[in-house]
Order: sequence, then structure tokens, then C-alpha cells
Amino acid sequence: MANSILTIDQITNEALRLAHEKASFIGTINRQFDSSFGRSDGKIGDTLRIRKPSQYTRRQGSRVMDVQDAEEQNTTLVTATQDGVDMKFNSRELSLDLQNFSQQHLEPAMAAMISGIESDVIQGCTKLTYNLAGTAGTPPTDLASTGAARAKLNQNLAPKDGNRCIQMDSVTMGGLVNGLKGLFQDSDQIKKQYREGMVGRTAMADFYENERVWTMTNGADVAGAINQTSFTNGLSTLTVDAYTAAPEVGSVFTIASVKQVHPETKASFSHDQQFTVTAATTTSITFSPAMYWEGARQNVDHQPSNDDVITHVGSASTGYVQNLMYHKDAFTFATAALPMMADAAKCVVKSYDGLSVRVWQASDIRNDEMLTRIDMLYGYAAIRPEWASRVTS
Repeated sequence: MANSILTIDQITNEALRLAHEKASFIGTINRQFDSSFGRSDGKIGDTLRIRKPSQYTRRQGSRVMDVQDAEEQNTTLVTATQDGVDMKFNSRELSLDLQNFSQQHLEPAMAAMISGIESDVIQGCTKLTYNLAGTAGTPPTDLASTGAARAKLNQNLAPKDGNRCIQMDSVTMGGLVNGLKGLFQDSDQIKKQYREGMVGRTAMADFYENERVWTMTNGADVAGAINQTSFTNGLSTLTVDAYTAAPEVGSVFTIASVKQVHPETKASFSHDQQFTVTAATTTSITFSPAMYWEGARQNVDHQPSNDDVITHVGSASTGYVQNLMYHKDAFTFATAALPMMADAAKCVVKSYDGLSVRVWQASDIRNDEMLTRIDMLYGYAAIRPEWASRVTS
């Protein structure tokens, strides 16, 4: 029996299936906010404010109550980036069965689109991650680095609920797998949960091989000092000196002897608090997280001082792979349902598991071709960046 012409619904469903399968990072982070965008019943526009839990300090003993104001924190999720891939098919190609059509056309097209989106999202999320484990320039061959990253998640109270993952480039993964051959679990349960790139599970995390992890190249100078004498609790910008070139956005640094504290007990850890650069010049650094040395949001043991030395991880002008360990709820990704064009005879929008795709077709009668565009409107945000840690290589 002759093949029938593929319908736009078939093409949309297959495009969505491929997008879901190939999203190894996006597929492992929070996508619960997807349904908030593009609704017909009271749209919220392209911006959603996500509440974060309030923090408090405890009162000891039976003394007079010390009632604290609830300081609501939030982060903003914006779905404002539109990516797509465009194709054209002739009548003969549209008469292929779905499997052959998918292999020849849809799979390479969706691979290109999702690869680009994943690259942008994982790079953006990594830049917002300030915890870092490992030794810059030394690829891990055992569990020491990943164990240190696991400890950072634990110290920042990330849930131990089976929802932790790590994304690694294939070179780093190759060395690690060779050193840990007997530790990765190859169970039926993992096979059922298969997603492209998954290697196995150990050290409380699912391991994924992903060539899109970000390689950060440090700026031409990685050592500076604070150049200010007045500090306000909650500061996120420092005046600095001794830099000959601005630090790179995403560079991780510490301030001499400024220790991290436990989020609840406020007891000091033995290591310095780490920060990531979000903007910089040779005389000013804006960073995350904001620095608190008192109150419920305290995250360091004391305020910094003038002339405190600032040290960045790694050497100047050198690139380091930034593998990423994270809890699912450290980051979120959302797609918005793009509108169905009123004058389009063939326009379909479908969603599955937090991914929304629009396929729009129109014929070109002169060339006997069907023009097809596949679009995704998305955004991402770091909800709890403290629940993630880079593993440098």
C-alpha cells in the first residue's frame, strides 16, 4: 500500500519526542513552571517571580520573644528566548514513512536545535553556580572531586532524594569511568529511566556525558584586592584594585579568610566562601551570592576588610572545563506555548513533560515544497544555585 502524506500532527509529535530524548541537562532540572506561561486563562506574560523560602535565626532559652520579619526572597524566570530550525521538503519526502522521515530530516534538525539551547542553558546555569570542587587543570580520575562537590551540596542542605545529577564532558568522563569501572550501577531501573548520554549512577548522582558543558577561560589577571573601607551587610559589589584586566564573568573567587557558614546553625566551615563574578571591570566586581555576615541570611563568618586578597580559581588566560553537579531544583527551565497563527492552515502547538514545541507549515506551489519551521520559546533561572557545584577539570 502506498505511503500516505505525513500530517503536521505526526511531525510535531515526533519533533517533541526527539527534543525530550536529547535534552540531557534540560531534562534533569526543574520544569514545573512550564504550565504558567502561555495560558489562555489569564496569561502572566513572559515573567514569573519564583518565591524562595524565608530564613530565620533561632532563639535560645526562655527569654523574651525575638520576633523576626519574614524576608521574602524570589528569583525571576523570563521566557523570552526563541530558537528554531527551518526546513523544506518536497512531496516525495513527505510521502516517506515516519521512521525514515525522522531519521533523514527531523532527528538532525532537532539535534541541532536542542544542542544549541542546552549549550546556552548549561553555560548560563554554570555561570550562576558559585560552589566549585576539584583542582583546576587536574581531570578527576576517582571520586575525590565529585565527593567534594557532593559535600558542598550537602553543606548547603540540598535534598538527598535521588534527584542529583552530574554533567561531564566525554574526556573527563572517560578518565573517571576508567578509574571507577566497578562502581557504576547498570540496573534495569536505570535502563528504564534512560536519557541520551546517561552513563550510570554512583556517589549519590546520575552521571551524564554531555559535550555542551561550559569551558571557562579566565581573564588575563586572576589576583586582586579589596579597595574599600565601608561595607553594608548584604553587599554584592566590591571596589577592587591590583587588577590589570577585568575578571571573566563566571570566574569563581574567594576572599582571604572569609569563611562560609552553615545555613542554619551559622557555624563556620573550614573553607572560604566561594563567589562567582556576574559583572566586572578592573576596579569593581559584582558577584553572587550576596555577602551576609549577620542576620538570618548570614552566609559568611565576618565582613571583609580593606586590602583583603581576592584569589580566582585557576591560572590567568587558561581554560577549564566546568563539569556540573546539581540537585534537580537548583535550576529551572520553562517553555511557553507559542501562539497559533490565525491565518496558518497548518500550525500545531504541543507540550510534553515541560517542553512546548510549535510546528508551522506552508506550501510553496512554485517549487512543490513544504516549508516548515519548528520553534521553541524558553527561559531558565537558578532557583537554588547553592544546590549545585562545579567540578573543574
